Amino acid sequence: MARMTTQPAPSLLILGTRGLPADHGGFETFAERLALFLVERGWSVGVYCQDEVGQVDTRFRSETWRGIELIHVQVSSRGPRATLEFDYHCVRHAAQREAVSLVLGYNGAIFLPLLRLAGRRIVTNMDGIEWRRPKWSMPVRAWFWVNEWIAAWSSHHLVADHPAIADHVATRRPRRAISMIPYGGDPVLTAPSDPLATLGLQPGGYMVSICRIEPDNNILTIVEAFSRTKRGAKLVVLGELREGNDYHRRVRAAASDEVIFPGAIYDAVTVGALRFHARAYLHGHTVGGTNPSLVEALWAGSAVIAHDNPYNRLTAGEDQSYFKDIDSCETLIARALTDDAALGKARESARLASLRFDWTDILQAYETMIVGVAESRSKARQGYLPGPEAANGLSIDGPTATR
Repeated sequence: MARMTTQPAPSLLILGTRGLPADHGGFETFAERLALFLVERGWSVGVYCQDEVGQVDTRFRSETWRGIELIHVQVSSRGPRATLEFDYHCVRHAAQREAVSLVLGYNGAIFLPLLRLAGRRIVTNMDGIEWRRPKWSMPVRAWFWVNEWIAAWSSHHLVADHPAIADHVATRRPRRAISMIPYGGDPVLTAPSDPLATLGLQPGGYMVSICRIEPDNNILTIVEAFSRTKRGAKLVVLGELREGNDYHRRVRAAASDEVIFPGAIYDAVTVGALRFHARAYLHGHTVGGTNPSLVEALWAGSAVIAHDNPYNRLTAGEDQSYFKDIDSCETLIARALTDDAALGKARESARLASLRFDWTDILQAYETMIVGVAESRSKARQGYLPGPEAANGLSIDGPTATR
C-alpha cells in the first residue's frame, strides 16, 4: 500500500542488528519486518549488516535485497570488541547520510553523540534494562548503565516496547520524548506435526521453553520443577548449551530423562510447530519488556506458564499462569498436564491477548513516529516534542491495540 500522504517519505537507516535476512533474533526479525513494510510504502531503507572477516579489505559494501539496501560493514575483531567496532563504523557511515537513524538497543550508544553532532535525527529502541541482568559482571553492568544514559540523551526520540520499560525510560527523559510500541507477531492457526516426529514428540504430549539459557530466564527453575516427578510427558528446552558453562552444566544435571535439549533451532516452521502443538509454553524471563518469544507463543494460542513479574503479566494477560519459585512452578506444570478445562481457557485467552501485538498496527505506529521525528523542527534541549499519536504509541492494556 502506498503512503497516504503528499509529503515525501524520509529515508531510514537501521542500526544495532547483525543484519538481514533475519536469522539471529527478535531485533533482526523486527528490522526485516519494518524495512519491508516501509519499502513497500515507498521509503528508502538501509540496514547495516555485520561481516566478520580475518582482514578488512572493503569496509563498506552495499547490495539490494527485496528493495532494502544492505550495508555490509567488515570488522576483523571477534566477540564484544567486534560489536563495538561494528557499531562505531555504522555510526561513522550513517553520519554521512541524509536519513533518520533507528538504533535498536543501546549497547553501543557511546558513539551516538557523533551522529547527533553530524546533525542526524536519531530514534533509539531502548530494549530491556540490560544492566539489571545478573549474568553480567559489575564492570559490564556499569558499561550498560552509562550507555543507557547516553542513548537517552543523544537520541531525539525513544521507543519502549512495554509500559514498564516506558516507566523506567521516563526516569531518564520526559514522557513526551518516549513512544510505547510493542513487539509484534503473526497468527499461527495450524502447523505441521512432522517436525515433532524428529524429536520423538507427539502433539499435546510435551511442554516447551524457547530462549537463551541464562539465570535471569529461570531455565534451571523450570527444569528442576518439571523433573521432580515422572510426568508422562516431555519438556523441550530450546537453546544453546555450552561446554564449560557452569549454569548450563547445572541445568543438564537437574534434568530428568523426560527433558529434551535439542539445542538452538532457528527454522521457523519447526519452532512454530513446537509452539502450536505444545501442551503449554514455559517462560521464565525476569528482565526485559515485551518478549518476542512470549508474543509468538500467544499468537500460536499457547497456554502460558510464566514467571510472575509485570513484564510477563501485562503481555500475556491475567488468564495465564504465573510462578514465583520452584514449588509454584511445579504446581502449575502439574495442573497444565491434567486440567483440560483450564488449559482450554488459557488458550482462548492467548488468542485474544495476541491481538494487541498485530504487526500492521505496530509498523504503522513506527512509521508515524519516524515521520514525526524527521519533520520536527523543535530546538528544545529536551529533544523531539511529538504529537499525541507519536507520544502515545500503542497500548497493550486493553483487548486490542489502539492507535
